Formats: sequence, C-alpha cells, structure tokens
Amino acid sequence: MSVLVYVEHADGKFKKSVYEAVSYAKAIAEQNNTNLTAISIGDVEEPTLAELGKYGASKVLSVNTSQLTNFVNQAYASVIAEAAAKEGANIVVLSNSFSGKGLAPRVAVKLKAGFVDGAIELPTNDGGSFKVKKTAFSGKAFAVTEITSENKVVALNPNAYGVKEAGANDVAIEAFTPAENASDFNAVVKEIIRATDKVSLPDAEIVVSAGRGLKGPENWGMIEELAGLLGAATACSKPVSDADWRPHSEHVGQTGITVSPNLYIAIGISGAIQHLAGISSSKVIVVINKDPEAPFFKVADYGIVGDAFEVVPKLIQALKAHKG
Repeated sequence: MSVLVYVEHADGKFKKSVYEAVSYAKAIAEQNNTNLTAISIGDVEEPTLAELGKYGASKVLSVNTSQLTNFVNQAYASVIAEAAAKEGANIVVLSNSFSGKGLAPRVAVKLKAGFVDGAIELPTNDGGSFKVKKTAFSGKAFAVTEITSENKVVALNPNAYGVKEAGANDVAIEAFTPAENASDFNAVVKEIIRATDKVSLPDAEIVVSAGRGLKGPENWGMIEELAGLLGAATACSKPVSDADWRPHSEHVGQTGITVSPNLYIAIGISGAIQHLAGISSSKVIVVINKDPEAPFFKVADYGIVGDAFEVVPKLIQALKAHKG
C-alpha cells in the first residue's frame, strides 16, 4: 500500500499548488505509515522532478511519451489510474486546480474509488474511518465526507494546506510507459497557449478584482498597477467580462473561476451572491466601494467606504513609498 500524488506542470515547471499537494499527500502517507510516490506526465527535467523529494516524495514516475505532449483529460486519468494500480496505491491525491477538477472524478471512476473534492484539511482516521473536511455549496459551507471504499481519491483546494518541506529525501526517478487505452487516447490536443505575462489566477495568493464601479475598460490601468505592486493576479466580476471590458479568463464567481487566495481585494464590486460563491474561500477579503450598503461589506474582513478613483491611487502611492 502507498499514496500516489499527481504533479501537474506548465511548460516543465511546477507551481506552488503542486508542492502543496505533495506536502498534503506526504502527511497522509505518514498517517498510514507508508511511502509517497509522485507521477508526472510530460516533459519535465530530472532536477525539477528531484525537487519533489524536499516535500516528501520518495519516488517519481516520469511519463514522457509523444502521445501525451499536451494535456488530455481522459488520457491523463487513464495513466494516473494505471500508475496507482502499479504502485498498489489506494489513496490518490490531486490538486483541485482547473485541470484537477476534471481529472480527479475520472480517476475515481477508473479506480472504483470514493472521491472528495475541495478538501481543506488532512483526513481523520478515527476508528479506522477516513473522513475529510471540504468546502460545500460553492464555498459557503463546510462538510465532512467519509470514504468507506478501499480506494480513495482526494482533490486538495489550492492555498488550503500550505507548502511544508519534509527535509532532504533521496528520490528514485523511474520512467513509466503506460499502456494505451484506445478509447482514452483518441482525443488529440494540438496546441495549448498559456498567458505567461501575468500571475495565474487560480494559483494566485493575492487577487485584485474590480467591477462595474470602474466605469469602463479605460480605467483598468490602476487595477493592473496595484496588482503589479502586490505581485497579484487581476480578476473581474461577471458583468465586466460580459461587457468585454476584461477577458472571460478573469471572471471570478459561480459561473467563472473559483479562487482561494490569502488576500482578495474587491474594488467597485457590489458583491452579488454569484460572485461571493467564487471567492468565499479567500482567507482575507478587503472591499473598496463607495456604497456603504454594498452586500460585499457583510463578508469583508476589512472595508473602505470610498470612491475607487480616490482610494486606489492612494494605495498605489503608499505601496510605492513602502517599497522605497
């Protein structure tokens, strides 16, 4: 028996959420007195794979075949399930990222496993049971789910557990060539184009978001400047993306991207329930709005009642002075 963690990458590089998933999986492995194996699919250099040892992986299965150059949901799920069977892993951990949301349930079906997504804490093993605390109702509540099946799949919410180094650990890197399941390998992705000039929104620790209070796309310069000073990702409300002020890839909310940063700054957003559903897992929420009755203030940790066109420039000025 062992624990398997899937480590996704972007152009051969691992993001923070990957190291967080490995740290989480290592803690589960320690709970069960077993080892942790990681599986990487695609072209990742050996020194990068070896870095996973710092966070607890004792072995890395490296899958690098021409059929899996780009991410294909069903093919990747097939490979992960096969790796779990090979390693005798009855617990599989993934990050509940954009790709993980599609992968995890497919892996669970292939392994006939119980499945928990949106996990935010380590499982408890009281009396031999396996219970996991997770977000529910679009992040508005928490639930504790018990998995009773032999095989288990857990998808960890980004920024929920933290990155924890396990000390120096020698890692065995092993090439793994999976069997090709014809039905799973039929789909072909010819090209994936990633934005490389800004912080990835799903993985961001700080998000600066704005809404219709900005009055038009021409005023987004100050939002981007503030985000740049904070090392943050930029986001927007649904009405803003619907009006083509900002790209739909920045739309945060129930029908857009769900985020869970350490800090979420909402500027000129009223706080409709659909938007709150996508950001409620944020650790600290700061709201800037000139309407003191805006619903967003009810969930904010800190609020500033004021005109964004007066408040944001002062924040920018203060940050610049602080950075010296």
